[in-house]
Amino acid sequence: MKITDLLTKDTVSLNVDCVDKDGVITYLVNQLKEANKISDVEKFKQAILKREQQSTTGVGDGIAIPHAKVDVVEKPSISFCKSEKGIDFDSLDGQPAHLFFMIAAPENGAQTHLDALAKLSGLLMKDNVKQALLSATSKDEVIEIFRREESDNNVVSESQSDSKQEKPFIVAVTACPTGIAHTYMAKDALLQEAEKMNVDLKVETNGSSGVKNKLTNEDIDKALGVIVAADVKVDIERFDGKNLVEVPVSDGIKRPHELIEIAQDQNRQPYKAKQNQSSSSKYNDEKLGIGKTIYKHLMNGVSNMLPLVIAGGILMAIVFMFGENAFDPKHSQYNAFAANLWEIGKNSAFQLIIPILAGFIARSIADKPGFAAGLVGGMLATSGGSGFIGAILAGFLAGYLTQGIKKLCRNLPHMLEGLKPTLIYPLLTVTITGLLMIYAINPPAAWLNDQLQGLLNGLAGANIIILGIVLGAMMAIDMGGPFNKAAYVFSIAALESGNAAPITAAMVGGMVPPIALATSMLLFKGKYTKAQRGSIIPNYVMGLSFITEGAIPFAAADPLRVIPSMMVGSGVAGGIALGLGSNIAAPHGGIFVIFGTDFSHAFQTLLAIVIGSLVGAIIYGILKPKLTSLEINSSKNMDN
Repeated sequence: MKITDLLTKDTVSLNVDCVDKDGVITYLVNQLKEANKISDVEKFKQAILKREQQSTTGVGDGIAIPHAKVDVVEKPSISFCKSEKGIDFDSLDGQPAHLFFMIAAPENGAQTHLDALAKLSGLLMKDNVKQALLSATSKDEVIEIFRREESDNNVVSESQSDSKQEKPFIVAVTACPTGIAHTYMAKDALLQEAEKMNVDLKVETNGSSGVKNKLTNEDIDKALGVIVAADVKVDIERFDGKNLVEVPVSDGIKRPHELIEIAQDQNRQPYKAKQNQSSSSKYNDEKLGIGKTIYKHLMNGVSNMLPLVIAGGILMAIVFMFGENAFDPKHSQYNAFAANLWEIGKNSAFQLIIPILAGFIARSIADKPGFAAGLVGGMLATSGGSGFIGAILAGFLAGYLTQGIKKLCRNLPHMLEGLKPTLIYPLLTVTITGLLMIYAINPPAAWLNDQLQGLLNGLAGANIIILGIVLGAMMAIDMGGPFNKAAYVFSIAALESGNAAPITAAMVGGMVPPIALATSMLLFKGKYTKAQRGSIIPNYVMGLSFITEGAIPFAAADPLRVIPSMMVGSGVAGGIALGLGSNIAAPHGGIFVIFGTDFSHAFQTLLAIVIGSLVGAIIYGILKPKLTSLEINSSKNMDN
């Protein structure tokens, strides 16, 4: 089966006017439905979004290939569209995507279908194909591009090891969760780069159709090195004693040259089977640098604690709606149901925040063996009064301590291998982490925590307003990135210690960007296309719900104007809120918790959000350039 059997005129569109990732996914799904390729739009879209949660299908170089295998696919198909302006698709290289291919495969797809889909991935690695698609002006032209390429039969071979020249020889394995797109794109990227570097390479693919081009023992024995670019479990025990480079499948697409060079480096320590040691984390940490490595591990902890923060915080806000003391059996406001919600939110979910933060930082560093020590360290940070500061230190301590213990235990007798993960690692790491937390980390960290809280509690007047301005502006700098997360984690730590001022400024500041952009689209209607104005209501909803990320597509498209405008608006809102005495005692929930936790200052808080949003909207509206003639014509076409 050929690509042109799957990609037909009724599943091809040119120059769509979507503004974000969700919009283009929805467009492609609907295109498949209209062509009678799928039977259930919602179920197929959910399958696509679930695949996106595993890792982005924005493969870089202007291409995105969202895909899914699900039983609602009536006929295996490919839906295509393109965007001249480009759309932020969380691509691996951080660049906007212009070409979008949505692959719809039946749950039990036939081998011929999967082969055709693999062929598509290979063709998209060719520059001439990409340029031809970007220049195509009709559906027929798009179909003809693939018909011509398939007739030429010039997709890269899966193996170059038949060369008669004496060249360096390495092997590789590629695999992704669904085994449809990334697997084959990584394969072709590696093969093309190997050819340029005059290196022989054989690639085994672990795709939907099973293992293809399987590496033999002879291949592995004669290979200088091995590249495993995979997001799923791959049998690496067979590479014992080889120079192994283990990375995510996206690295096979993004930096094949670098991987091939490392695979040829004979100075690297060979892989030892059954050592529970991932070379991928070591490789990535070396490449990220100290600062980015620390940030990666910290964000792993933060992302895993956030569900507890959000759920617990909203439940606490609901309790306050029954009365400030509705959870207290000794108070006249006591309500049994509210007390149960408080038990779930405050005494359960919130109590887990600090241990989970520490546990997942440790797990990010040392994988499963570090998790137990991280959790115990986090619990001791809570009981020892060191709070979030202690938890962060406990996570890194447990993670790197576990790594050290694993190295020290490498040469233990083989008969003890089974005891390492179940007895030796947990006993040593939990004990040492616990003792260090009690005697070395908790005392100074608890003192520092007390000093910080004392400083916050002593802020008043102009100082509290400055705090609000700084935290509000930080929430808008990168809208979910390092600055945003730093402000938010600091604010959660303060709230956990009883000071709600920082989280008030952070929440108000985080609500402003989506609201400000929606307001700007109303005030400066002529400067936005119809497609952009279609996001007004979603942005209001996201802003009021404290989902700052609603503003990201606009910030990505016009960062030099959007980000400063939103920082000013968010800073103004945070400063006004704290200056007027707002006090939101919940870590998440937006407008839904303002009335529940701080009813007496609800009007002041809303006023701060309105003023900050207007300031941001007006500044950006003034700075934003007028629409180009192309944008005007596109908007008119949509109106018609």
